[in-house]
Amino acid sequence: MNGSNTIIRTGLVLAASLSLGLGASVRADCDPGSKSLFTCQTRHNGKRIEVCDDGKTIRYSFGRDKQPEILLKVPRDQASSYQWSGFGRAMTYSVNIPNGRFEYRVFAGAEKDATEGYAGVNVVKDGEQIATVECDPKRVEEHLQGLDLKRAEEW
Repeated sequence: MNGSNTIIRTGLVLAASLSLGLGASVRADCDPGSKSLFTCQTRHNGKRIEVCDDGKTIRYSFGRDKQPEILLKVPRDQASSYQWSGFGRAMTYSVNIPNGRFEYRVFAGAEKDATEGYAGVNVVKDGEQIATVECDPKRVEEHLQGLDLKRAEEW
């Protein structure tokens, strides 16, 4: 683990079981003064994914409400963002959070003519995607468009 990152683990967690989503009606629990960038409930196990920005750090959490299995804070200058370029049918945005050999790419998007979007987290280890956790599209709130973070080449 990189010394500048903080990670707290409680309970049994697989590194690949992280996720974030795209929707509405999901309560955000960011600290006062922080902005909620992403909150969702996962599609299959009802766990919660949240990304917050306090201006200095990006915080990622995964787990049940008030009982995160993973809580990760990274300096803002270590996180990156993918922003849709305006070309192609898939309008996708992400915030990418590094943690040693892993990177959690929290994404949200939609096809141009779609009635429902998609969201989740791609878990990447040593540059290779090892898992994707999907969010319930009806239980997502996201604010990823226009993030002022360093540019990521892929989501």
